[in-house]
Amino acid sequence: MKRFILAITGASGPRLGLYLLRELSKVTEVYLVISDSAIMILKEEEGIDIGGKEKEEVLYILSPFINGKVFYFREDEMDAPISSGSFRTDGMFVVPCSMKTLAAISNGYAGNLIERAADVILKERRPLILSPREMPFSPVHLENMLKLSRMGVVIAPPVPAFYHKPENIEDMINFIIGRLLEEVGIEHNLYKRWKAEG
Repeated sequence: MKRFILAITGASGPRLGLYLLRELSKVTEVYLVISDSAIMILKEEEGIDIGGKEKEEVLYILSPFINGKVFYFREDEMDAPISSGSFRTDGMFVVPCSMKTLAAISNGYAGNLIERAADVILKERRPLILSPREMPFSPVHLENMLKLSRMGVVIAPPVPAFYHKPENIEDMINFIIGRLLEEVGIEHNLYKRWKAEG
């Protein structure tokens, strides 16, 4: 079974990360890290309170989004296996990706487990997919994204499409999650693909 790292950072839209967790955990092992800022936003936006909880309780609270093996780590657990290049993974997602995390990754600043894991992914030449959740982008944001893109990082902002005729927010989120999964070759049936007529 493949294994992926999923980091949820402190930007609006942690639901994106939770939906990705749901889909990834159906077919892969997931090594989940939620930043301290994201924990606050999860409580504010989703009513999910995992602050100060033990790991087993966190996984229980998140169980509606878990379909298989998920291993949870706090952002201060720098001794976690994903902080070492010798621990093999098939890639990493940061969804949503805050501008702070984006800047840290683009400059090799490994101040927490998320940034360290991304640094490992980069040095080991494994897939790294970032979904920056901000708008409009400042020149600093764009320069950081361009720098990372030139290193082979996939920059995939959560931009919805409408050709699949979404009927609700969940349809729009599923499109975004489907596009993220496609970046690492994971099959899904989350949205109807566009087909040219003729």
